[in-house]
Amino acid sequence: MTPAFRLPGLAELDAESARVFAGAARSVQVPAGTILFRTGARCESYVLVVSGAIRVHRTSPGGREIVLYRVEGGQSCVLTTNCLIAARDYDAEGVAETDVEMIALPAPTFRRLLAASEAFRDFVFAAYASRLSDLLLLIEEVAFGRIDVRLAGWLAARGDQPIAITHQDLAVELGTAREVISRQLKDFERRGWVDLGRGIIAPRDPQALRHLAEGV
Repeated sequence: MTPAFRLPGLAELDAESARVFAGAARSVQVPAGTILFRTGARCESYVLVVSGAIRVHRTSPGGREIVLYRVEGGQSCVLTTNCLIAARDYDAEGVAETDVEMIALPAPTFRRLLAASEAFRDFVFAAYASRLSDLLLLIEEVAFGRIDVRLAGWLAARGDQPIAITHQDLAVELGTAREVISRQLKDFERRGWVDLGRGIIAPRDPQALRHLAEGV
């Protein structure tokens, strides 16, 4: 059985749609660090991740990056879906954060199934709507959220173990400048909430971070 058919929704495909899907889909494995698509590239396939993680990020004209979302096991890429439906090129970059196994469905087959199969349409648009909601929350956080609160929440969500990440990479995660992150981390260090090392952030007081993140 194609791994994709184990996903809720795709298991509901009728026999003919399942045959078309299985006949066109191919399994693809890529190593960590592989660039899967770039800004301006044409979208050739609908992708379902079986295992691993793909990071989708965008770079501003000034060179600042922001992580839009990650695509992990059982998920599809909303940007890919959008490009296929609207016949547009990519306007962000996708990189394999880990080794990735995925199912690639050629664009013509994707459009054929989208037109012919209600179960396939339901699967595609349910995933699209869910990820779109996540993106709207990200926009709200970046536009209106205080960086100290967002940073505290990001750290608190990762528990009390040391986190291997640079200030630049953390700035990309939160959609801000490295200098802003460095300044805020120094403040957390002065408060005794974290210890800072080269490429390492070690939470010392996760409860204080959670309280700030939750407005307690």
